[in-house]
Amino acid sequence: MSTDQEAPESQVETESETIAEPYTELTEHEFTVDELKQALAQAEQKAQENWDKAVRIQAEMENLKRRTQKDLEDAHKFALTGFAKELLSVLDSLVLGLQAATGDSEDVKKFREGSELTIKQFESAFAKFKIEAIDPIGQPFNAELHQAMAMQAVEDAEPNTVVNVFQKGYVLNGRLLRPAMVLVAKAAEKKPTDSPSIDEQA
Repeated sequence: MSTDQEAPESQVETESETIAEPYTELTEHEFTVDELKQALAQAEQKAQENWDKAVRIQAEMENLKRRTQKDLEDAHKFALTGFAKELLSVLDSLVLGLQAATGDSEDVKKFREGSELTIKQFESAFAKFKIEAIDPIGQPFNAELHQAMAMQAVEDAEPNTVVNVFQKGYVLNGRLLRPAMVLVAKAAEKKPTDSPSIDEQA
């Protein structure tokens, strides 16, 4: 009888252990999922940081590429800057020599013809290399392209207008090589009005 009574107690213990085991496994399983969620969140954050870094690097590379391309284009466009400035001095001398060549002798005529032809050749060569003259007579004064040598009141001229060009300016591909040296009109000074005469006989 005692043996029969002990059997149910062992069965109860076994059943209790069987019930406890799934509970323990479930608890461990939930803990592992939390860890995985945390690891996944960290991995996603790291991936986002790496993605942002990659996007920034790509943007910087594009900017560097554009800057390099522009620098190369500028180098090609303005490589002649120094050489062009030296040629302008030669052209200035030719123009001054032409202006100083006065007289009707055959030698003077030949010199003038030769100088004019040489100046035209200079202008033709300048045009090929995008060197353009600034001859702003009659135009409004522009401080970016013109250098005012003096101001003078001129009748029939709008104030702040270029009325004479002492020396032409030049640009290379739109960039200023040298400003035009100009005379600028200023507003005429108002003359004091005559005082009205007093009629003494009144």
